[in-house]
Amino acid sequence: MHNKVYEKVLKFIKENLWFFISLIVMILLFTIELPYIVEMPGGYISLDERIKIEGKEEIKSDMGMAYVTTLKGNIPFLLFSYINPDFDIVSKNKITYDGETLQEMEIRDKLLLNESIANATIAAYSEAGESFKINETKIYVSHVINKNTQLKPGDNIVKVDGRKVNELKDIHNYINTLSKDDVVTVTVLRDNKEVDIKSTLMEYEGRLIIGVNIVNNYDITTNPKVEVKSKRNESGPSGGLMTALTIYDKLTSSNLSKGDKIIGTGTISKDGLVGDIGGVKYKLIGAVNNKAKVFICSKGNFDEVKRIKEERKFDIIIKDVATLSEAIEYLKSR
Repeated sequence: MHNKVYEKVLKFIKENLWFFISLIVMILLFTIELPYIVEMPGGYISLDERIKIEGKEEIKSDMGMAYVTTLKGNIPFLLFSYINPDFDIVSKNKITYDGETLQEMEIRDKLLLNESIANATIAAYSEAGESFKINETKIYVSHVINKNTQLKPGDNIVKVDGRKVNELKDIHNYINTLSKDDVVTVTVLRDNKEVDIKSTLMEYEGRLIIGVNIVNNYDITTNPKVEVKSKRNESGPSGGLMTALTIYDKLTSSNLSKGDKIIGTGTISKDGLVGDIGGVKYKLIGAVNNKAKVFICSKGNFDEVKRIKEERKFDIIIKDVATLSEAIEYLKSR
């Protein structure tokens, strides 16, 4: 009985051998990842439904941000990038900091997203003359450059040598009283528990540092209340400018889009300064594919955007801005 079953199975495998070989090859092709990723133009995120202002009349606008789509560096995608000019192979080392893993990069980008939303809120409320209050500033480790520390990305720094820190300058003011190679105790919140971490001070560009990059996250109360939604797979600071513009638009009922689709990209500071972003090529192409009338970017990204527009003969208006105020004035005056 067992011999007959074995013979049938063996016969089936022999008759379909090339099918099984092809299947195994296909699985390997799509599962083996090389140390690269493939970047390509993404879609468009409308911010109209993402941002709500309590008590404000809803005015439909068509403003939002384009994003970059990232594909895993498996062999089929890498091969396809050679025939599609909008698919670019990028080494993983170019999107991560020195010694940073992809998981740590994702933590950093999520922290930057949260900071960006807070900065956009503060900048927009300031520009609109509306009330807000920063209740608390939380200091998070976004990247570790010091080899003599056990601090990790995502750690919330609350104390240094028992001294409570409320903002980055509190850390600088204290460690400047110490010396290189002194060991400090950094108390952090990690997984909702306080943990004491020993860290050796290092010198960087003539000043003492703990040896980590910091991202601020703010607890803000606004009047009127604002809600900004984001999805779990979204990260990074590049949507800051367009988030601030949309918050301002809804706060003031300005109707900045005037019936046109406005897509843009750029970081934003609390003071309303617009910063450069990476991957602007893909975001411009995404804006064109989504039939935007205007693409807004930073001054630093303008030359690249202008060159791509001219090379591709894109029918889209490009506006570069240095501040949130400049972007608002441009959209009002169109």
